[in-house]
Order: sequence, then structure tokens, then C-alpha cells
Amino acid sequence: MSAHLLAELLSPAGAVVLLPILAAVLLALLPMAAVAAGVAAWVNIAAATATFGAACLLPWEQHAGTLLLVDGLAAHMAILTAFVAMTTSWFSLPYVAVEAAAGRLDVRRLRQYHALFQAFLAGMLMALLSNNLGVTWVAVEAATMAAVLVVGLPRTAEAVEASWKYFILCGVGISLAFFGTIILYLAALPAFAAGPEGAMAAMSWSALPAAAGHATAPLLNLAFVFLLIGYGTKAGLAPLHAWMPDAHAEGPTPVSAVLSGSILNVALFVILRLRGVMAANPEALAPGPPIMALGLLSLLLAAFSLWRRRDAKRFFAFSTIEQSGVAAFAFGLGGPLATFAGLLHLTLHTLIKAAVFQCIGRACQLKGSQLFADIGGLVASHRALGLTLAAGIVAVAGLPPFGLFTSEFMIVTNAIHLRPLLALPLGLGLVVGAWALAWRLIGLCTGEPTPDRGPAPSLAALAPAWLHLAVVAVLGLAMPASLVAWFAAVAGGLR
Repeated sequence: MSAHLLAELLSPAGAVVLLPILAAVLLALLPMAAVAAGVAAWVNIAAATATFGAACLLPWEQHAGTLLLVDGLAAHMAILTAFVAMTTSWFSLPYVAVEAAAGRLDVRRLRQYHALFQAFLAGMLMALLSNNLGVTWVAVEAATMAAVLVVGLPRTAEAVEASWKYFILCGVGISLAFFGTIILYLAALPAFAAGPEGAMAAMSWSALPAAAGHATAPLLNLAFVFLLIGYGTKAGLAPLHAWMPDAHAEGPTPVSAVLSGSILNVALFVILRLRGVMAANPEALAPGPPIMALGLLSLLLAAFSLWRRRDAKRFFAFSTIEQSGVAAFAFGLGGPLATFAGLLHLTLHTLIKAAVFQCIGRACQLKGSQLFADIGGLVASHRALGLTLAAGIVAVAGLPPFGLFTSEFMIVTNAIHLRPLLALPLGLGLVVGAWALAWRLIGLCTGEPTPDRGPAPSLAALAPAWLHLAVVAVLGLAMPASLVAWFAAVAGGLR
């Protein structure tokens, strides 16, 4: 191994990728007695926290190397992903203890859960930081496989069915993305010198925009269509979203907290990269309209679907599809302001939805059911849980004082300016979705309490959700100037 490659692996970016890989191997080899004693949960927490600490160094380590690409966008998404994984690992500690006590997770599956959690995190971070189109595809596929196995861990018929549905649908999507990857490579290859170095450069994210300007437009268009469909499946964009409600409803709730934001963010991250590649060729298909179309379709379908949901986790899965559509619509609009708003929306939604799933997961354990009919009156019976869940639902509905109101306001006003005909259906979808969320908030948090069938959550179990909501409230009320500058710099660096 050359000194240059070794230096990349020993850099903070290398540590961000390697730490969860090593943790996954360690957890997979941990003796059963140590798992039963709770060691695995603490190893998971320590590894996720160390990964987040390494990710926080990325803004000062930006570079484009042979293996890794650390620019503003990659650093931002890696920090966000590592943060949510860290807080979710904290949340997992009391959550899996309740599941184990109830007999839903035995010692063997507990070990699998923690090892797959780290493997899932490793795949996502590798996809975000890789400077190779093929490695990105492999990393997304690895993260998908880890998530598929975690979703099926409860071993119920419904969980196994959801796991297979996730595997089949996302497998088809990632296969299409693989075909698109090959076509994009072939389109870029003539722009580089013959030989191994030129072949490697044709797969490099940092070199692709320059090469795309000299590529054949029809070949670029074909690659973009396959890649958009393939990664759009992973992003949960309609009509490619069918795997997500089942995966959220049947898998362990901590996985929902990560699936609801991070894995979708990785797919949207790749779509953003592709937008820059396509924009570099003036003769190629404009990437904005198809991305906007998928985003708007996702928003409208999910917003109206919310009204027919009876399962709480499935309901919030459709809310995730809705918010993913809003972010995709903003990225399709393009321009520094819309991209700024899209990045802000993606960030805030990731933090909020993780907090919501953490709360709803504890509520489902408390009531012994995921049905809305069995969960009610949380403020009266369990005030801390009820108020935290209520705050999370208000935040995800896009209401002040939380930051999602700011990002949605920016996206709508920008749409009025750039695409006035699309502003009406965009606003309609946001209002219908917010109305459905407010309606469910009333049922979950107010009224007569429903009977408890499980242990009450401790205040410590709610701490990760409080941290998320506090960050979102600060960003909504008074975003620090340094963060505004950071988001503007990341957005301004994208085509």
C-alpha cells in the first residue's frame, strides 16, 4: 500500500469509515456471555460516539483523494449521519433491554442487532465519503443488506415479510443503479487517457463533472435515468417507496430512527452528486424537472396516505416519504437558495424524525401495540413522554418554533418565484400532511389514557430525543451565523 493511500486511511475520514467496520467485527465475535451482560450495547455506544467524534473533524480535513472525497457536502452528511447513529445507540440501550426482557430478542439476536447496527453505519458513511462511483454503489448495497437483516430480527411473519419486501424492491433499485453506474463510467471514460489511471479517474466523483462536459449527451441521459430510479428507490421517492412503511412498521424502532433519515439522505446525497454531473453538460437532460416531479409526487401521495394509516410506525414512515419528497423537490428547483433550503430541510427532518421514532417506539412498548387505537392520553399518564412526542409531531408538521417551518417556508417562497405553477400543489401537500399530523397528535397525547402493558420509560431514555429537539428549536429560533455560513458554503459548492 502506498504512503498516500495509507495517509488517507489514517486521516479522520478514514477513521470515520474504519471505526464502525472494526466495531461490527468485534461485536460479531463477542462471546454470548458478554452480550448477555450488556457489554455489546456499551461497545455499540462507544463505537458510535467515537465515530461521531472523528466525523466532527471532517470540515477541517477536506480533500479529494484516491479513496476518499471530503468536501462540504460529504462532511455535512457524514456528521449528521454519525450524530443520529450515536444518539440512536444511546436510545438502543434501554429499548433492547425491554425487548430482551419481553423475550422478543434473545442473546444471539442481540449480538446480531448491535453488529448489524455498526455494519449499517459503516455502509452509509463509506457511501458518503467514497471518491469512487463503484465503491459508493457497493457501500449502499452493503448498508441495504445490513438494514434488511435488522428489519427481520424480530422473526415474526410480518417482520420476515417486510425484510424480504425491502430486499426485493431495493435490490431491483440498486440493480438499476448498477447498470446506470456502468453507463456513466463508459460515458466518462473517453475524456481520460488510456490505461489504469484513466479507468480509475472515470469512476472518480471529483473528476466526473469535468469529464461529463465532454461526454456524449444521450449516454449521460441514459445513465441518469437508471441512477435516478435506482437511488430514488433507496430515497423512498414515490412510486418507488413501497418497502419503507413495512420496514418501519415491523423492524426494531432504533432502525426506524436511522432509516427515517440517514439511509434516505445517502440516496439523496448521490442524486445531488448526479445533479452536478448532469449540469456540467449543457446538451444533456436537465436534471431538475425529473427530480422535482418525483419529489412532488412523493409529497402528495404520502400526505394524503397519512389519513388512512392506523399503525403509528407505518404512519410516521409515510411522513418520512413526504419529507423526503419535499427535500427532493428543493434539490430539483436548483440554485443556491433552493439547495440551501433543501439541505436545511434534510438536516432538520433527520433530527426530528429520529426523535419522533424514539418516542413512538417507547410508547409502543408501553402500550404493547402499534395501533393508534391502543395509544392515547400520553400527556396525562406519562407526561414527559407525551410532551416530548407532542413537540416532535409539532416539529415534523413544520410548525414554529421548530426549524422545519423555516426550511418549508423557504422552499415554498422559492417555488413561487421559480415555478409558480408548482407552488400550489406543493403548498397543498404540506398543509394536508401537517393537518394529518396535528390530528394524530390529539389522539396520541391528549384525552383518556389507554391501559399500559409494559414498563414506563425512564427520563434517561428520552434524553436523545430531547437533544434532537433542542437542536431543531435552536435552528428554528436563532440559527448561529456560523451555521448559516456553513449551509450557504455547502449549497454554493453544488451545481
